[in-house]
Amino acid sequence: MDNVLSVNYDGRHAYDIVFEPDFGKLPELLAGLNMSGRRFMVITDSKVGSFYKDELISRLNSLAKSVHSYTFPAGEASKNLDTVGNCYEQLILAGFDRNDVIIALGGGVVGDMAGFVAATYLRGIRFIQAPTSLLSMVDSSIGGKTGVDFKAYKNMVGAFHMPSLVYMNLSTLKTLPDTEYFSGMGEIIKHGLIKDANLYYWLKENHEKINNKEHSTLQEMIYRSCLIKKAVVEKDPKEKGERALLNFGHTIGHSIEKLMNFKLLHGECVCIGMAAAAYISMKRGKLSRKEYDDILETIKLFNEPCKVTGLSAEGIYEVTKLDKKMDSDRIRFILLDGIGSSLIDNTVNREEMIEAINTVLE
Repeated sequence: MDNVLSVNYDGRHAYDIVFEPDFGKLPELLAGLNMSGRRFMVITDSKVGSFYKDELISRLNSLAKSVHSYTFPAGEASKNLDTVGNCYEQLILAGFDRNDVIIALGGGVVGDMAGFVAATYLRGIRFIQAPTSLLSMVDSSIGGKTGVDFKAYKNMVGAFHMPSLVYMNLSTLKTLPDTEYFSGMGEIIKHGLIKDANLYYWLKENHEKINNKEHSTLQEMIYRSCLIKKAVVEKDPKEKGERALLNFGHTIGHSIEKLMNFKLLHGECVCIGMAAAAYISMKRGKLSRKEYDDILETIKLFNEPCKVTGLSAEGIYEVTKLDKKMDSDRIRFILLDGIGSSLIDNTVNREEMIEAINTVLE
């Protein structure tokens, strides 16, 4: 299996996704991107920074003009414009210009926010994604979507800004807490359900090795999942059409995430949202009852939830109407058309959604 995937944008090579066991190859790759002698700002959070920031900075010292860092408190609560402003101030004080580079070291919160800082500082500077969570490796680090939350509204402010490189140090998964590790499985199961039945069934067959973090199995799983994300974002980089399929489970999932005040992890909420969306797909005759039940069992194989407590169906539905994925006041809902196939549907009505939401409430 290759350790490099190339991503194209507008018909041209945009960046590589590189799979490595450590940070050893990063300086060489950055030099090849004409980043020698530049200033670097490592943006990370308090959890990831304690494990990897010093090591990464020591690697960068060999080629950088100077290396700086900014660490913010870990968690979704930091993913806001105030933290973005603090990043701007650090860049200004360090004298960063348009030739300098930001490195996003962390999970999805770090990658989304650091990418947004890079997209908007001096109208755009280069940045590197160095994802350290399973979720960010297979999802948020690929495709150039950046953004932050505004008040309680998730990813409401953002920009498309492609990274110059996505560097995956797979050994970082060893320090990932189990709850965060399994949260990433939500997006991987999603990729199989919407695009690749073979991946979906492979996940089921290999669930014990995956749950035990067996290295070669993990690398194959991440590579295959990234292949799907890459293919979708290449066809639709600005989410005008097919890329919306990646939102399977997210409409209801994001509502639950907001109403739970982000106490549930993103991947957990996506799994609950997928369970509800699969129910609508079954009711419309696009999934058999056996396939629907199998999806719920597969989610549970990876220690992820299919239900949530303490919320009302009406409350969840009302929040879905505030989703940024709305299209002319209609919800762009993603349904399955069998295992491994999906479609965008603008006709899912309130009654269908309420019924589906009730199936995921305890």
